[in-house]
Amino acid sequence: MSLRIVVTVKYVPDATGDRHFADDLTVDRDDVDGLLSELDEYAVEQALQIAENSDDDVEVTVLTVGPEDAKDALRKALSMGADKAIHVEDDDLHGTDAIGTSLVLAKAVEKAGFDLVVSGMASTDGTMGVVPALVAERLGVPQVTLLSEVSVEGGVVTGSRDGDTASEQLEASLPAVVSVTDQSGEARYPSFKGIMAAKKKPVESWDLSDLDIEAEEVGLDGAWTAVDTAAERPARTAGTIVKDEGEGGKQLAEFLASQKFI
Repeated sequence: MSLRIVVTVKYVPDATGDRHFADDLTVDRDDVDGLLSELDEYAVEQALQIAENSDDDVEVTVLTVGPEDAKDALRKALSMGADKAIHVEDDDLHGTDAIGTSLVLAKAVEKAGFDLVVSGMASTDGTMGVVPALVAERLGVPQVTLLSEVSVEGGVVTGSRDGDTASEQLEASLPAVVSVTDQSGEARYPSFKGIMAAKKKPVESWDLSDLDIEAEEVGLDGAWTAVDTAAERPARTAGTIVKDEGEGGKQLAEFLASQKFI
């Protein structure tokens, strides 16, 4: 028996970089480095653990939708141990929102073939956390989201979802979509052997025509959401220095009160 796992990953701007919007109010990716979303590394890790703990023949495919540089995110996942990768790239995808992204991912997952889709809990740039549920709805399969533990056995995926006061034990019959949190287990570091092996692993490139998606269904024109305005974050100003000459405590209290901290 074989098990086909597709891990959806995202290439995101480095959060430590100087990020800003372009003229069309989409994120300017040209002036900041990108990388595999940290939260998606947990998804890759859980898929690899399922493969390692399974008696079945498991194939792990990583899938991303993004510009040319998004291949860097795929290479990172491949160096961690994934078997192959799929990159959906098309100029008409520029400005696609979560609704459009879920359409592209669902079509690509269907074309690739799957038993289980594994996603991170959210992307580190958009942080919406809705795409896994949208993909499951489009595929017409069960969703088991926000799991801190996940396993597959006998055609059933099971997992634990931790809340503030209790943990839920959930399960769903395959095929299914799951998302995992950053509490699911530390993601492994790629080894030198893994990095070298990743260079020889297959990376397929698809565009919208390969997925039978029309340009007007995605991109800025097809987006259901839009950014109306954006402003640069104000530059940091020098702080207020209070010299304690016997009135320091009073001045501190007055400052805290003026800022409504007390």
